[in-house]
Amino acid sequence: MDKSNGYEANAATFIRCRSKGLDGVGAPSVRQWAKSLPPNATVLDVGCGAGDPISKALVNAGLTVYGIDASPSMVETFKQNFPDSPVACEAAEDSSFFNRQFDAVIAWGLLFLLPVETQEVVIQKMAHALYPGGRLLFTAPSQKMEWEDAITAVPSRSLGAEKYKALLTAAGLSLVEEFEDEGENHYYHAVKH
Repeated sequence: MDKSNGYEANAATFIRCRSKGLDGVGAPSVRQWAKSLPPNATVLDVGCGAGDPISKALVNAGLTVYGIDASPSMVETFKQNFPDSPVACEAAEDSSFFNRQFDAVIAWGLLFLLPVETQEVVIQKMAHALYPGGRLLFTAPSQKMEWEDAITAVPSRSLGAEKYKALLTAAGLSLVEEFEDEGENHYYHAVKH
């Protein structure tokens, strides 16, 4: 089974389409979120891809970024882009980085690519990896829906806002806010009790 959900086979296309630097979709929202974190915070980027633009926005904000991605090609490009940032080529649900704790965890454009049960496991693991007071930011449509991923044609599933909120609460997190970015991505920002 392809733990990268089709992204390894499409890595070159994804990197070319997504690498827009500071102007990439989501980067302004992530920079704004980064301001809520303590100076020199450690952040785990789950599904980091090549790191551009999300990890780049975090690194440029002075944060220490760790990355996880299941695509070997993405991880190699991430290492080239951020030689000082630890990165693991692992599926989110299997990552050894969840054995430590972070000030913040981000999963931009990842959760809905995973099967429903795996989304639930990953939310639990992300919550467990946060220090008390730590922050989680992830994107997923607010509507419960299924669609075909534009790059991989693999099915994507949003559990919908009500289910995500219930999973956050069950994981010991409180939802701080929901918002949309310039690319109409829906964000969930939560804090650990």
